[in-house]
Amino acid sequence: MNTYTIELNTRDGKQFSFGCADDQNLLAAAALANIVLPAQCGQGNCGTCYAEVGHGDFTLGKHNPSALSQDQAEAGGTLLCCTFPKSAMRLSLPFNQDRILQSAIPIRNANITALDSVGENTLRLELQLSADEDGSVAASFEPGQFMELEVPGQGIKRAYSLANTANWDGRLEFLIRLQTGGLFSGWLRDQAAVGQTLLVHGPKGAFGLNESGLKPRWFLAGGTGLAPMLSMLRRMAEFQEPHPAKLYFGANRVADLFCLAELTALQTELPQLQVVYCVWQAEPDWQGFTGTPVDALARDLASAAQLPDIYLCGPPGLIDATVAAAKAQGVPDTQVFSERFLPS
Repeated sequence: MNTYTIELNTRDGKQFSFGCADDQNLLAAAALANIVLPAQCGQGNCGTCYAEVGHGDFTLGKHNPSALSQDQAEAGGTLLCCTFPKSAMRLSLPFNQDRILQSAIPIRNANITALDSVGENTLRLELQLSADEDGSVAASFEPGQFMELEVPGQGIKRAYSLANTANWDGRLEFLIRLQTGGLFSGWLRDQAAVGQTLLVHGPKGAFGLNESGLKPRWFLAGGTGLAPMLSMLRRMAEFQEPHPAKLYFGANRVADLFCLAELTALQTELPQLQVVYCVWQAEPDWQGFTGTPVDALARDLASAAQLPDIYLCGPPGLIDATVAAAKAQGVPDTQVFSERFLPS
């Protein structure tokens, strides 16, 4: 067995080093060195642990092609959970140092305080954190991050993006699509009730706002991909950030759109925010955009005075199509930030 030195460089110029044996994946070896990197599935299915290889040889294990496209792989991209070193390596991480934990991931109890239907097969779940060992109930996280929710004693754990912002009150808000046959979805549908307790792991994830001057920020979401966009836009409203902002929110049918009142309220708090509702299978009397969010984004990019930073959240197909549309209009890869999600 050989052990190699692995060097990780964050977007803000910080460096981390650790040793990794040739039979270990980089994600696991980093964790053993108390370097907890943003990750979700740990099995090559989600793409959360994406990085770019600058130097070194490695073996890439089995993974879902939706998590690492051929174009990404050919450009030097890899998934840390599937990467086994064959030499010393140097990699670039697409996030800042503050998304790396150097201690155990927090695990806290939380009680369900609200469980409301906001659309067909879509729920709004609200939790209240219990006090931690220091007596604090504060919910500390960055907009765009996610938590893993676990049903105590049942071994069911799934990751969901937060829709609200950090707060001292311990409130967490999630938008969850109930998936047919999903274990956690089944529990939410058939057993969950106000007052029940969940275990909350996190926060986790590297997705979030990028500080790059006052470039316009355009957000694109499909379905419950709206959650992290709400979190980021709500943070912008709280901080009264002046960036021009536009949200493309897509659904198959008008009836599938949700959180309309919340978005209207957000526009009052963030006056520069434009919301473009996109419906693929629209009724004849629909007054909004007919088509996908990708179609609307491509239309607006063609006439944009300044290329925006683009934030995406949704299934792999939506992400890939949006990235292609942005590239076709000249948006640099460094201005596109995404979070993929898979049914669970």
